[in-house]
Amino acid sequence: MAVKKGNMVRAIREKLENSLEAKASDSRFPSYLFETQGEVVDIKGDYALVKFGRVPTPNIWLKLEQLEEFV
Repeated sequence: MAVKKGNMVRAIREKLENSLEAKASDSRFPSYLFETQGEVVDIKGDYALVKFGRVPTPNIWLKLEQLEEFV
């Protein structure tokens, strides 16, 4: 199923940790990316802007392939 605006998602650890983005910056990702749900608030091309509302963090752009629906 494709990720859409408004979906609740979480990051897929294996796809994020081995990504080009991880190699270009700090690869120590916070656990909330993988353990809590975030809401897709915008999509541009291959990227989704995700808002993690239960923790006080900034929104983050992640590749669509690095996300899965949070059930």
